[in-house]
Amino acid sequence: MPGSDAIFMQAALVHARQAALEGEAPVGAVVCIGNEIVAAGHNRTVADHDPSGHAEIVVLRDAGRTVDNHRLVNATLYVTLEPCAMCVGAIVQARLARVVFGAYDPKAGALGSAIDLSDSPAFNHRFEIQGGVLAADCAAVLQEFFAARR
Repeated sequence: MPGSDAIFMQAALVHARQAALEGEAPVGAVVCIGNEIVAAGHNRTVADHDPSGHAEIVVLRDAGRTVDNHRLVNATLYVTLEPCAMCVGAIVQARLARVVFGAYDPKAGALGSAIDLSDSPAFNHRFEIQGGVLAADCAAVLQEFFAARR
């Protein structure tokens, strides 16, 4: 794991905690190009009444506006939870170079846990994947949030 992966995942965790404070499922994400964060955010499905308001989608939209391009070919997405199928589709469309995630999601993770879309012949783009970065910290934020709601 490159040394910067943990640093950028910590940044994503800050946004995951903010999501929890706002009553959203605590998933945070950042998009980096080189060593610079170009977009950061968290889940906004509840606040925006938007089923596509996952942290990944939120930051990909913001990153595209920041770099003035829908293609993010040299970018890395850091997200605290393994992306779902919808988000993997957006990752492919953005042409990300790399995806780094924290906690694995055995129920809906689409990069190896519930399903693996990373090498689907239906997609015309491949990207590097690194899972499990600060996984315990990322999982703890989710577990604490959902335990408090029960």
